[in-house]
Amino acid sequence: MVTRKGGRFGRRTVATAMLGSVLMGAATVAPAIAAPGDDRIFTVGNYPVEARAANAVAAKEKAIAEGQQAALRSLLKRLVPVTSYKRLAALKTTKAGDLIESFAVRSERNSSTDYVASYDFVFSPEPVRRLLEREGIPYLDRQAPTVIMVPVYRVTKDQAAALPPTFAQSAGSDAWLYAWKALDVVNTLTPLKIEPLKSGVHADTVNALAEGNLAMLRTLTQAYGVETVVLAVLEPDPAKKKLVVTLVGRDAVQTFQLRRSYRLDGNDLAYAAELSAVMSLAIIEGRWKAINVRSSRVETASSSYPGGPAPGYGAPGGDGGPAPVARPEPGFAASEGGAPMTIAVEFQGMGEWQEISRQLAQTQNVNGLEVLGLSARGARVSLSYPGGPQNLALALASRGLILENTRNGWRLARR
Repeated sequence: MVTRKGGRFGRRTVATAMLGSVLMGAATVAPAIAAPGDDRIFTVGNYPVEARAANAVAAKEKAIAEGQQAALRSLLKRLVPVTSYKRLAALKTTKAGDLIESFAVRSERNSSTDYVASYDFVFSPEPVRRLLEREGIPYLDRQAPTVIMVPVYRVTKDQAAALPPTFAQSAGSDAWLYAWKALDVVNTLTPLKIEPLKSGVHADTVNALAEGNLAMLRTLTQAYGVETVVLAVLEPDPAKKKLVVTLVGRDAVQTFQLRRSYRLDGNDLAYAAELSAVMSLAIIEGRWKAINVRSSRVETASSSYPGGPAPGYGAPGGDGGPAPVARPEPGFAASEGGAPMTIAVEFQGMGEWQEISRQLAQTQNVNGLEVLGLSARGARVSLSYPGGPQNLALALASRGLILENTRNGWRLARR
C-alpha cells in the first residue's frame, strides 16, 4: 500500500515499497539470514511490509502475505533483463509462499490496526529457476565481481551561497552517502562496497571524471588499489527542481560515463537522493545483465513437438503478443534442420564463459544466439546452425570446443 505524504507512513517507507528489494534498512542491522555464494541473490533483504486490518494479528498476516508477493516480483525483476519484464506478467498468479525457503523479521512496529515491518525473504533457488525456465523467460543468477562505489556530493561555490541549509556540502554529502549505505549491496546481482572519497583524490580529479575525462580514471583506481571503481556524483539543481547524477568509472562490464536527472520535490534532498541511489544501482545491474543475458525473442515461425508444446514453452507472452513457439528439447531431431537448439554450456569461471560465448558469437552461420540462463558454472543457450548440431560440432572443434549429445541433451565445454 502506498500512502501520500503526510500519511501514517513516511515517504522513505513509501519509496522502498515502490522501488522493491533494492533498498535495505539501517546498515547497522546485520542480515538475519545468509545464503551461500551466488544463492545470495535469491534473498530479498530488509524488505518493507505494511498493512491495516481490523486487528493487529490480521494486519500482520496481511502484511506478510502481501510482502511475500511483492518481494517475489522484486526478485524476478532482479534476475530478468528489463527487455523481458513484460513476460513476467505470465507469473503474476504464482504464489510466493510456495517458493520461500524461510523469512525473518528485521524490525517491526504495530498498533491495534496497523503493522509496519521489514523482513528478509529467502527464496529457494531451484524452484525459482524452474519457474522461469518453464516459461522460457531468460534470467541471470550469477553475481558480478564486487565494485567499489564512491558517492560524491558536488556543489560549486556560487551554488553553495544560494542553496538552503539542507543542500550544504556537509548535509548533502551525508544524505548521499547514507542513501547508498542503505541499499542492499550484498544480495544484488552487482555487489558493491560503499566507500567515502579518499583524501588523496582531489576535487579536480572528480570534476574531470564527472565531465567525461576518463583519462583520470587511473588516478582513481590507484587511490583505491583496485581496477573496478565507480564514482556516483550527485549535483543538486533546486532552481530546476532536479538532481543530476553522474556515474563514471569502471564497473564489472567496462569503463563508462552516464548522466541522469531525477526529480527534486521541494527541499527533500534525502528522499530524492534515496530514489537516485536506487535507480543508479538498477543501472549498474542492468549493465551486467545486458552482457550476460540477451533478450528472449518471441518467435512466430511454426514448429511442432510430439504431444504438444515442449515443456516450458507455448505459454502466452507477457506482453500480450503471440505465445513463444515450442522449441525442440535438447538433442531432438528437429534441431538438425537448422531449427533452434538448446545447449548446456559448462565452464569453470566467468572468464571462461565470456571466452566461450565470444567464440560462439563469432562462429560463422551461428544464428539467433540467446542466453536463456546463467549460473556460476553453467549456462543454457539457444541457437540455430545449418545442418544441425553435428555440423556445428565440427565447426566448434576447430575452436577448441567440444559439443556432444548426452542423455541429458547437447553439452558444450572446452577441451
